[in-house]
Amino acid sequence: LGLLPNRAVFSPEGPDVAPVEEEPLFTNLDIFLFSLIVGLLIYWFLSRKKTEETIPEFKRLTPVVTLQRETSFIEKMKKTNRNMVVFYGSQTGTAEEFCGRLSKDAQRYGMRGMSADPEEYDMSELPRLAEIDNSLAVFCMATYGEGDPTDNAQDFYDWMQENDEDLKGVNFAVFGLGNKTYEHFNAMGKYTDKRLEELGGKRIYDLGMGDDDGNLEEDFVSWKEQFWPAVCEHFGVEATGDDTSIRQYELVVPTDINMNKVYTGEMGRLKSFETQKPPFDAKNPYLATVAVNRQLNQSGDRHLMHIELDISGSKIRYDSGDHVAVYPVNDVSIVNRIGQILDADLDTVISLNNLDEESNKKHPFPCPTTYRTALTHYLDITNPPRTNVLFELAQYATDPKDQDTLRKMASASPEGKGLYQSWVLDAQRNILAVLEDMPSLHPTIDHLCELLPRLQARYYSIASSGKVYPTMVSICAVVVEFQTSTGRTFNGVATNWLKNKVVVTDNGHKATVPMYVRKSQFRLPFKASNPVVMIGPGTGIAPFMGFLQERGWMKEQGKDVGETILYFGCRRRNEDFLYQQELEEFEKAGVLTQLNVAFSRDQEGKVYVQHLLKKNKEHLWKLIHTDNAHLYICGDARNMARDVQNTFYDIAEEVGGLTHTQAVAYIKKLMTKGRYSLDVWS
Repeated sequence: LGLLPNRAVFSPEGPDVAPVEEEPLFTNLDIFLFSLIVGLLIYWFLSRKKTEETIPEFKRLTPVVTLQRETSFIEKMKKTNRNMVVFYGSQTGTAEEFCGRLSKDAQRYGMRGMSADPEEYDMSELPRLAEIDNSLAVFCMATYGEGDPTDNAQDFYDWMQENDEDLKGVNFAVFGLGNKTYEHFNAMGKYTDKRLEELGGKRIYDLGMGDDDGNLEEDFVSWKEQFWPAVCEHFGVEATGDDTSIRQYELVVPTDINMNKVYTGEMGRLKSFETQKPPFDAKNPYLATVAVNRQLNQSGDRHLMHIELDISGSKIRYDSGDHVAVYPVNDVSIVNRIGQILDADLDTVISLNNLDEESNKKHPFPCPTTYRTALTHYLDITNPPRTNVLFELAQYATDPKDQDTLRKMASASPEGKGLYQSWVLDAQRNILAVLEDMPSLHPTIDHLCELLPRLQARYYSIASSGKVYPTMVSICAVVVEFQTSTGRTFNGVATNWLKNKVVVTDNGHKATVPMYVRKSQFRLPFKASNPVVMIGPGTGIAPFMGFLQERGWMKEQGKDVGETILYFGCRRRNEDFLYQQELEEFEKAGVLTQLNVAFSRDQEGKVYVQHLLKKNKEHLWKLIHTDNAHLYICGDARNMARDVQNTFYDIAEEVGGLTHTQAVAYIKKLMTKGRYSLDVWS
């Protein structure tokens, strides 16, 4: 409809012929042609008008076909009679979990809350919150990478930076999630709190700052214990005093089951692992086959492994320094034991449906599914449970002592915090250990599934170059396994699962891993001629294997490649010198200009990478200060990255002649310019 051919502009004058004076101005032919043209124009005009008149009816039908999700959180709050919205910036799910707990708690304190993903709503409507009486916006903001916002909070962060909207009349509070071992501790929480006040918002309670290097759960519980009284005081409302459990989801056991409509571990689209469709991301991972799985260390009590995932045909592209995310599967024996203790049929098909019909989050995990699938693929059953889980479970303990203990650990009292720290965190008790060590505790399995957090993807620095190996993604990892104080063995979920991924299974099938690639800022310099200094002890060597492959590829292309220096550290030469053969070949080929290895336990005094850096301080300072070198640090954030940074301060002082304050500023400037890059974890 409405697609009409282009109309020519007709001249009424007919053919271009010189007039003859004796003849009439128009011949019969002229009159005929003119009439015909006028008739055609009238017909065209009327038919066009008729066509245009039908278009509004067609347009009125389109909204029925293209229904869109509500992007106005203000309209949604008005429609559902809410006065508190809790936004989350979450990368691993913790901030989202805290956000859900706050919105759920709201009704105990005279408020009506909803949790919201800022990516799903139009955040430019924030000034309109003042239209709702006694309203409040709370922000649970995690900091990701080097002081960056999480992926889902990026647009909101950009809005705060680029706009000067008036937030007068908007009440807010912020809780930040960070880690003190990182340079930019809680940068996103601090920025959100500061910026909302600058825009005219009213802070109703102080910024909370959780530290994941300490006890993030305790930090959050302590903050909200003070936050809620501040809310009550500010809005003149009273706590209900009702501490009874509030269910967010209802259990539905379908009677007429079509097993083709039941989720079996997919993250988003049903049957997505059977019919793979790009693009692949967090909600649509690619099922990569395991091409290589080999042990890297020759001896010792640890298992270090190199795994190669085949991504042929996936259209996935990656660069050296990017991360690969894998979705692990829980230990089957733990799943079965939970089912046994709770006397549950794990193969029952269920759906947990949100009691709040207006919520965008309809289920806590993909539904319908079975309890077995939920506990195997969707829920975190290995990490110690958070205090809110213990509080909700307390009602199911038949022994009053167990009830009191669980409630005490969920409280903000010093005694309760201490007990939670020692009995749950220090002892590494997961939910199975809690159930085993409290025999009177028998929760319903559906409520337990509602309470447990989602099992998150695990990220690894890619140990290969996309230019050299475009169809293969490599992982370098150490298997996490240790004894806890209760005598149990703690097995890391992802690394033990990966370790057991044999290339071809007993039944002849190839082992597969659900994965996707996450882009990183950890990049080789744009100019190949820039010198590169890489510092990566242990599995921190991973991205540098990709860097070396790429520098070698550049060299083969005839490019001028600058000095390439590696500082690697491990325990013993004959035990865990990772990629020794490959590194020595890179050195032999001239790709690796200098290979420096610190074997910490091969001599009496321990030697680490920072000691070797200090030995070469003059050359390093020349590379940094004169030759525009780029520095890269990968590995442990808590000790190694900090010690290395302090060593560079020392080098700047001792060789560069700077004061300590100047040295700190100098290194910070390198970071700002992208010449001092970190890929670290704690």
